[in-house]
Amino acid sequence: MPYSAFKKIEQVEEQFGIIITQHHSLFADTEKLQPSQYLKETLRRNISLALNINTEKARSEFIIAPLLLEVREQLQNNISLFSGIEFNVEAEKELNGFCDYILSLSPNQAILRMPVVCVVEAKNEQIKSGYAQCIAEMIAAKQFNDKKSKPLKSILGVVTTGSNWKFMTLQNNNILIDFEEYLIGDVDKILGIFKTFIDSC
Repeated sequence: MPYSAFKKIEQVEEQFGIIITQHHSLFADTEKLQPSQYLKETLRRNISLALNINTEKARSEFIIAPLLLEVREQLQNNISLFSGIEFNVEAEKELNGFCDYILSLSPNQAILRMPVVCVVEAKNEQIKSGYAQCIAEMIAAKQFNDKKSKPLKSILGVVTTGSNWKFMTLQNNNILIDFEEYLIGDVDKILGIFKTFIDSC
């Protein structure tokens, strides 16, 4: 079963024995990070077009991908960005399939190593529709790193429509879903969350 087949968070909670909570802001104190002039101009040109076309592909190409490329640039290309990559970790546990986007702590762009951020595009503009898929990908990322003897203390998950961004973390067996939801107008806060989290790893 591919990651996208996970539809309900209760399903991943029961299948993988994790605890899911959402009751506080995870990144309220995170400092904002100013976007480059290039990203500002790109979003100025792209957002209204993407929202008017109103397809997942348009939102992905015109909003999500440019923002994630900015994260990579802001981190001096010391991380890698993968889009639409096949990520088969444990097929017997249904942790397999394609991921929308993965950020890795390794700068190696040829091979996926040390996935630390999983980004899922929400279906039908419904943020909650992507929770289960994102959590399954985060669990797979943790298991991948553990198997490679490169465990990380936390994995970041992101569900986005392009215009709305929701963050969550996996620590041990606990998924914490941020109470806040950030709009693309808060791009400096969104970038700050990505950078602060990745720097902490």
